[in-house]
Amino acid sequence: MNSYSTNGKLVRDRIPQIIRDGGAEPVVYIADREEYRSRLRDKLGEEVAEFLAAGADTAPEELADVLEVVHALAADLGVDGDQLEKIRAAKAGERGGFSDRIIWTGNR
Repeated sequence: MNSYSTNGKLVRDRIPQIIRDGGAEPVVYIADREEYRSRLRDKLGEEVAEFLAAGADTAPEELADVLEVVHALAADLGVDGDQLEKIRAAKAGERGGFSDRIIWTGNR
């Protein structure tokens, strides 16, 4: 079981200052590495759910939030954006992407 509090959630770096600018004082703490990794995974699920629920007008913004979390997860694993793109491109070169919209239903 995790030793960190179940209260709160991971927020973007500037959120505490934005709250202060709005006249309130945020209550925050800095997560240790283990908690940060766990909270990033939670945040990914949260952002994916928001993307899936979004309408066409907000979907690009929600998808950008997913991408921000993916980049943070990669950085936590020691992978920068260029490396992540190389890995993605290699997999696409080997197995393809998703642009052909192929649905597999099994084998005969």
